[in-house]
Amino acid sequence: MLASLLGSVLGSSCRSAALPPDHGGDPGPGHSIVACGQTIDIGVPVVLWTDPGGYDAYSTTRRFVEVPAARNAPQDGVLRYEPGRVARDDGHTQLVEPNSTDLERLGEVVDQFVLHYDVCGASRQCFKILQDHRGLSVHFLLDVDGTIYQTLDLRDQAWHATKANPRSIGVEIAHIGGRPPRARAEMEAWYAHDGAGPRVQYPAWLANPGVRTPNFVARPARAEVVEGRIQGDTQVMYDFTPEQYASLVALAAGLCRTLPNLQPDAPRASDGRVLDHVLGDTEYARFQGILGHYHVQSNKLDPGVAFDWERFLGGVRAQLGP
Repeated sequence: MLASLLGSVLGSSCRSAALPPDHGGDPGPGHSIVACGQTIDIGVPVVLWTDPGGYDAYSTTRRFVEVPAARNAPQDGVLRYEPGRVARDDGHTQLVEPNSTDLERLGEVVDQFVLHYDVCGASRQCFKILQDHRGLSVHFLLDVDGTIYQTLDLRDQAWHATKANPRSIGVEIAHIGGRPPRARAEMEAWYAHDGAGPRVQYPAWLANPGVRTPNFVARPARAEVVEGRIQGDTQVMYDFTPEQYASLVALAAGLCRTLPNLQPDAPRASDGRVLDHVLGDTEYARFQGILGHYHVQSNKLDPGVAFDWERFLGGVRAQLGP
């Protein structure tokens, strides 16, 4: 999602004054997400926008202030989201009212869950780019240790996936993303190897990635590099962490329980495989379920060739039960 801006901001690092040092005095994350003001327990760590160390997409000011703002950064006072839900075709028909407590109405409107990788490698850096540089938003950030950060109530429309925004929930999964085989060295620069296999190694400019679990070692769920094709392009990529899969499964299952039109499946070809390309207009209009960003837009590749759709979807269905 964020690749178009990374070249101008990857070299900057900063420290958020809002993060308590070493999380001292922080009671720790809860286990509930928020929809229409109601809490929904999903059983994995969730940090809300109101919590210490949380990321607040309702704010209309920059979160990270130690470095100059990027050129064309949003001005103070500008929203990064749409209050409530608004129809895309006319841009003003209110589908869900701002500050709505009508969870049933939200369930009638929202029927898609869009998965992104953030191309930033860490949720803290992702929020910095969304909030401070691009004036965009997403409902959830999922860090390498499995911590979920919710930035907006689900009743509000995040700006993360163009035409999907009015009917979708979005999550940015911390990962540097895939690369063409010729650029594999660029990807490998984010990893080190030891006796246990590959692990994420943040570059020096990212002095504080903000991972909540102290001394967490982020290892791909599969040790080998995955090669595959999306949108007809060949990519290589390391997998996401087991902790990310576990939390994403719990999050998706919680959303499916809460939003009855959200189905626990992805777009599939006639042979049963999850599609590796963008949906046509008719297919997209009819689809209710979980999509990659690449299913929505032809210029996107996330969540990438290494994302294990069957592992993830099987886990969601197992949690939902019969």
